[in-house]
Amino acid sequence: MASPKFQEWAGAIPIFSRFVRKDGERIYDLMAGFVYSQTLLALAELNVFSLLKSGSLEIAELSKKVEIPVDRLLILCRSAVAINVLESIDSNRFMLSRLGAAIAGVPGLLEMIRHHRLFYEDLVDPVGLIKGNLDTRLSKYWPYVLSDSKVDMDSKTAEIYSDLMRISQKLVAEETLKLISLANVSNLLDVGGGTGAFIEEVGKKWPKIRFCLFDLPDVVSKAQKISKARDDSIKVNFVGGSFLSDDLPKCYQVVSLIRVLYDHNDDVVLKLLQKVFAALPSGGKLIISEPMSGGKKPIRSGD
Repeated sequence: MASPKFQEWAGAIPIFSRFVRKDGERIYDLMAGFVYSQTLLALAELNVFSLLKSGSLEIAELSKKVEIPVDRLLILCRSAVAINVLESIDSNRFMLSRLGAAIAGVPGLLEMIRHHRLFYEDLVDPVGLIKGNLDTRLSKYWPYVLSDSKVDMDSKTAEIYSDLMRISQKLVAEETLKLISLANVSNLLDVGGGTGAFIEEVGKKWPKIRFCLFDLPDVVSKAQKISKARDDSIKVNFVGGSFLSDDLPKCYQVVSLIRVLYDHNDDVVLKLLQKVFAALPSGGKLIISEPMSGGKKPIRSGD
């Protein structure tokens, strides 16, 4: 297959030529993948999904709203049509596609797309990233992930982290609670619980459960403010600390780790699980809910 002579021969035989053409298209598609993600990012940054949520717009009107010249905006919109997030009604009017409408409607998704800018910047040098030679943007944004000691996260970083996790955590909580029952549980410790999105969803379903939220002090501070503003009947004890250096609160029947383990290397995960085991009573339960790779069968979205 790597021989140019074989490729030329196969391309000239009708029965093989369609496979040759298809493989060529897939190669170009892989090369263009980064452009697709940047098209999506540009649409999110310019708020195009929100602007088109109520209906289609002429390119001239959209141009005024996003403050981009018409000729340049046309390039972006046609790119968006090509990746199926916009539809063109005619050459100068665009609307959200079904996929685009779904992107606009999923809570927190646009914020996650914007956040991916940091990862894209780290991927500019993929070899350096894999070798571990880069001082990555993501490690500066999430300082707690790569620290081996107690973390002092500044209030601005804590706020961004908390907001981003909160808006996306609701969907994860809903999916998790479809799979488990906490009907006979009296109390629950949520480790790395952010500003309490998972606790809030559990509390809606099982209001008699008493909760403890354990996270970094600055994050817990914001969680307390949100809880007071919410003024509901959910009973939460807030404990600030780092599971890298502090023991976990004890005497809780269930411990939950919702999107926590995948942020850390295996040695850190092992230490955390040992602390969870030490904190749980005999017969206690642990809930782990994480995004997963494909394992032996890698998947595009995960691996």
